[in-house]
Amino acid sequence: MTSKNTRRFDEVRAGEALPELAIPITVPLIAGGAIATRDYFPGHHDAEAARKLGSPHIFMNILTTSGLVQRYVEEWAGPGARFGALKIKLGAPNYPGDTMTFTGEVSGCNADKRSVEVTLKGKNSMGNHVTGTVAVVLP
Repeated sequence: MTSKNTRRFDEVRAGEALPELAIPITVPLIAGGAIATRDYFPGHHDAEAARKLGSPHIFMNILTTSGLVQRYVEEWAGPGARFGALKIKLGAPNYPGDTMTFTGEVSGCNADKRSVEVTLKGKNSMGNHVTGTVAVVLP
């Protein structure tokens, strides 16, 4: 659940850890995310088609991952934060039945722009599913 309070730039320091967020990876999350982003590639919603591609199950698309990254940062920053650059890299796939746990920290602060950079990773049982940085402008 997103905090109703928005972080203020003056309250944030480089090195500050964001709280962990564990997200169960389910078939509805993967298939629903793919459909919501108009990604009809069969590997995201059809288990048999995914297996024919060499995958043990359906797998999460990058747009769903991107949305979960934004959720993670917004839960820490609050609804008044304004997102800037989001730079992510995918690693291990997310399959149903696993859990992805986000961790992150403030890796930089820019007082002139009132922005912070958050470095994060989302890890599942096979390793890092996503790594990257997000720039957020705070009031």
